[in-house]
Amino acid sequence: MNFILAFLIFTLSFVGITFAESPEEKGLAIAQEDDNRDNGFKNFTANMVMTLKNRQGEESTRNIRNKTLEVKDDGDKSLSIFDRPRDVKGTTLLNYTHKVGTDDQWLYLPGLKRVKRISSANKSGSFMGSEFAYEDVTSQEVEKYSYKWIRDEDHKGEKCFVFERYPAYKNSGYTRQVVWLDQKEYKVLRIEFYDRKNAPLKTLVQSDFKQYLGKYWYPGTMYMENLQTGKSTLLTWTNYKFRTGLSEKDFSKNSLKRAR
Repeated sequence: MNFILAFLIFTLSFVGITFAESPEEKGLAIAQEDDNRDNGFKNFTANMVMTLKNRQGEESTRNIRNKTLEVKDDGDKSLSIFDRPRDVKGTTLLNYTHKVGTDDQWLYLPGLKRVKRISSANKSGSFMGSEFAYEDVTSQEVEKYSYKWIRDEDHKGEKCFVFERYPAYKNSGYTRQVVWLDQKEYKVLRIEFYDRKNAPLKTLVQSDFKQYLGKYWYPGTMYMENLQTGKSTLLTWTNYKFRTGLSEKDFSKNSLKRAR
């Protein structure tokens, strides 16, 4: 009897070890669940106000319309159209995010009447003078990173997973990002970005979340602070509309010049 009991204990212990998640496996599982919860929105439009603040506290604002299309078996496509102020009116960014490989990005500059392709070497560059890089404004596909769970902790009253993700694509401006993801609704509340020297670079805080279609949680504000320059960018999102009938033709390169 003692032998059988000992054997069962040994067997159960072995099974527990075999199926225990490593920090890397747990981090990936969390990211996959987050991605699964965001699937199925199809498309949406939204308005955004971008507020830029320099180290001296001086502010400038830009009004932007956004369109996003969910693409089966690949990353999302998006279009950002600048309406104000006059010096950037008509400037349009087109993103084709890919699960694997380099994202495609084009910027239409109405003053020059030409389309500029954003090279992969410039993904870490500033998007229209903001603290968001070009690599920040594409959809964050699971396959673009490797992961490592660090800990669980409370963050502003919400129990969160805290995990690191490491860019798997070339020419990123980051060595790693530390993400706070709430465990109930899987909302990204905070991201800390580390530069190529692994020094703290930026912090993104997302808040004022609202639920859409009874399932999808999107932030009303996104605040990116550059810890090295003292500059910041605030994105304020309004007027989300889902399943508006957008299609692939609304996101062609020709749509850059005719965007209104």
